[in-house]
Amino acid sequence: MVGRIAQAVSARASPVVRRSLATLAPAPSGVGRAHKVVVVGGGAAGLTISHQLLRSGRFAQDDIAIVDPATWHHYQPGWTLVGGGLKDKKDLRRPLASLVDSKIRYYHNGVQSFAPTENTVTLANSDTLTYEHLVVVPGIHVDLNSISGLAESLSNPDAPVSSIYSYEHCDKTFPTIKKMNKGVALFTHPAGPVKCAGAPQKIMWLALDHWKRAGLYNVGDVANSPITIKFASAMPVMFGVPKYSATLNALREQRGVDALFQHDLTAINGNTATFTRLGKGDEAKVHFDFLHAVPKMGPHAFIKNSPISNEAGFVDVDDSTTQHRKYNNVWSAGDASSLPTSKTAAAITAQAPVLVANLLGVMNGSQPQKVYDGYTSCPLTTEYGKVLLAEFKYGGVPKETFGNVLGIDQGLPRRAFYYLKRDFFPWVYYNSMMKGTWGGPRGWLR
Repeated sequence: MVGRIAQAVSARASPVVRRSLATLAPAPSGVGRAHKVVVVGGGAAGLTISHQLLRSGRFAQDDIAIVDPATWHHYQPGWTLVGGGLKDKKDLRRPLASLVDSKIRYYHNGVQSFAPTENTVTLANSDTLTYEHLVVVPGIHVDLNSISGLAESLSNPDAPVSSIYSYEHCDKTFPTIKKMNKGVALFTHPAGPVKCAGAPQKIMWLALDHWKRAGLYNVGDVANSPITIKFASAMPVMFGVPKYSATLNALREQRGVDALFQHDLTAINGNTATFTRLGKGDEAKVHFDFLHAVPKMGPHAFIKNSPISNEAGFVDVDDSTTQHRKYNNVWSAGDASSLPTSKTAAAITAQAPVLVANLLGVMNGSQPQKVYDGYTSCPLTTEYGKVLLAEFKYGGVPKETFGNVLGIDQGLPRRAFYYLKRDFFPWVYYNSMMKGTWGGPRGWLR
């Protein structure tokens, strides 16, 4: 099976891309600079889109600019693997400047404001950039202060509280899992948008498997096991796509995990978690001896408070074309966009080619032609050695790559998909996707 999947994924050879490093662009305050395309964000979406634009051959030196205040770029899907003791977090990051092609101007700065009627972006240091097209892809804000007591608990090495949702704290998770030898293990999933909505339970399944192997959790006799596991989710179901939710709920029942649905974590005080019970409006307090908490997430303030956002604070783009609904030279994809699909790196592999093709078309004077169908994917670890590879499009309709190629049901966890998650996806991310040459299910782009 592994061999057949590897052959299907690598049916097209990856092209060799040679690049020199980008140079930073310091400038005195107030200096203005003009670019054909300004890309706000140097994360997965920003680098993928910038390099796909560059590979079109339409742009000269410094025609494209990337704006991002970060020093490091992180392979964030790998933080689940860090939490499961499978990866070192330092191996999953790269200096951002090293990933930006030398033909692209890189502004190591934040954004203060947008003026879409004037085609300008004001940086945090008050520099002004002008553009012909603007691509806004800074990701989502993970707010550790959204849950009372969470930030303090994560920073306290003695507190049995962890989270894979920040670089600073993701490596606290596995040591905390290993220390747990009895009591209640509580895992949470918040209300609202979530970066990789499967990750809150991915780490739960890995922890369960660890405790099972350590003799601390017996799926055949949960009542007499030293550890009890609870999954408290603001959602009413295990997963947003019915096909995969059914499989995951069956696993939950088989493995004796207690579900607290429509429970939204609001506070942590010592070893007590306080939840708002959605739909009822009251509170529930749950004791824990181990807690993996997922903070609430939302749009960055500089987008939420700008003219390009919708009522929810995300960049207001057309669901199919990724073009802004009001400003036809503004675009967005990934976590910062209003696209109503699961926020994952896999989604960007489908969104980026649509955005790039439509942007280039508008530059040529035509209307957007390419259509994004909502494709996204969640390789969901269900134990060490198995992954359920959920792939779907708008409406929660499955769109499975290997079901079509190999005739297998991706609704079942499989060992071959585990190696894609653990080994192939991190490799292809830095070696191809960030260079603009990886198209996800489409394979390598020419």
